[in-house]
Amino acid sequence: MLFVEANGARIPAIGLGTWELSGRLAARVVEQALRLGYRHIDTAQVYDNEREVGDGLRASGVRRDDVFLTTKVWTNHFAPHDLERSVKESLARLRLPSVDLLLLHWPNSHVPLAETLGALSHAKTMGLTRHIGVSNFTVALIEQAVAASPERLVCNQVEYHPYLDQAKVRAACDQHGLALVAYSPIAKGRIKTDQTLVEIGRTHHKTPAQVCLRWLLQQNVAAIPRTSRIERLSENIEIFDFELSEDEMSQIAALANPKGRLTDFGFAPKWD
Repeated sequence: MLFVEANGARIPAIGLGTWELSGRLAARVVEQALRLGYRHIDTAQVYDNEREVGDGLRASGVRRDDVFLTTKVWTNHFAPHDLERSVKESLARLRLPSVDLLLLHWPNSHVPLAETLGALSHAKTMGLTRHIGVSNFTVALIEQAVAASPERLVCNQVEYHPYLDQAKVRAACDQHGLALVAYSPIAKGRIKTDQTLVEIGRTHHKTPAQVCLRWLLQQNVAAIPRTSRIERLSENIEIFDFELSEDEMSQIAALANPKGRLTDFGFAPKWD
């Protein structure tokens, strides 16, 4: 496993996203991922699967200290007292004393950012999390967050795949020493028939999904592909034995287009 280092954090470059995984399936997928060598698991309060993620971690037999576990605070818990309470509830569901990374899941204009970041930082000083960060923050919000946070932020988790240009967000993260963590890194499976990715994959005897994940890895971006299929877990982690050329990296980057975003930004409150 390779790592992305950011402001004191070492984030495994490939992890497992758990959005839309629930019940026994969520626990089983987490367990199998860890048995296969994954060491980065991502969940969130709003996913309603923290309990199952914790169950899967324990069932795997992997030492807790060897797993980088992320959860995210939902927007209706951004007021300081609500944030602390909700994080303690997350830890109770996970049956763990702390997580490795605690994120603000989406921006929320209804609570002052400085207050929320103060509470997030307090969660760190209380020992509820080793690191803190944000998710779905724009360049402008990254600047505000870095300036307002009493504790160092370590990442911004955003949608990122070949069809969505995140160069400006990446540059802002680099400027402040933040890692970029990519969700939907294989564009929810839409890449599997892309001829550019198919051809590049044929050259390296790899699938389009593996090409996408390698493309992110070579940008020093961590990726958290989600899958409910056990057989896909092995595929997604087998990306450390080949390297894309500069020309191939450029060909993949050229797939970005203005309508490439898959996330519905009406899904959560945004900043005004």
